[in-house]
Amino acid sequence: MELLLGIFSAFGLSASAGLNAYIPLFTIGIIAHFFPQAFKLSSPFDLLANPWVLILLGVLIIIEFLADKIPAVNHINDIIQTFIRPTAGAIAFAAAARVLTDVSPFVSLVCGLLVAGSVHAAKAGVVRPAVTATTGGAGNVPVSILEDIVSTITSILAIVLPVVIASVLVIATSLFVYWLWRRAKAGV
Repeated sequence: MELLLGIFSAFGLSASAGLNAYIPLFTIGIIAHFFPQAFKLSSPFDLLANPWVLILLGVLIIIEFLADKIPAVNHINDIIQTFIRPTAGAIAFAAAARVLTDVSPFVSLVCGLLVAGSVHAAKAGVVRPAVTATTGGAGNVPVSILEDIVSTITSILAIVLPVVIASVLVIATSLFVYWLWRRAKAGV
């Protein structure tokens, strides 16, 4: 059961990194710093709990938060984050997976990279352009705030209640498959 919880936690954190690269890393670091007996990070991921790294992550959260709310800058930010979010997802996945499991670091990094990269690609390549086109850009700020809220809640739940993350992943995947099936059926 611990293995599954560790995997669910890792998937939730890496998916969260696809929305905001720094929130899950900051969440991991804060929880590991203040509750090391409950969430002990293995080396080299234990650096996330270092106070200086936490301050740096806090500053990066503020920068990304502001950059994502300014028209035109938000699209440049998404381009820059195309490399950062998957990397952050890989780190988050590997850090969380190593807490409770003995999953290979390489496999963890690849899984995190793919999960965060997929979420970021959907956000930056589908959702945000659609929001910009349909609202003339007026919807970008509320959607960005919603993404930050979802990333924060997902990060916390992924560590505290990974079973909730597993349920959400199953439901989201099922809805996505159903949507693909309906779309394919309508196109035939």
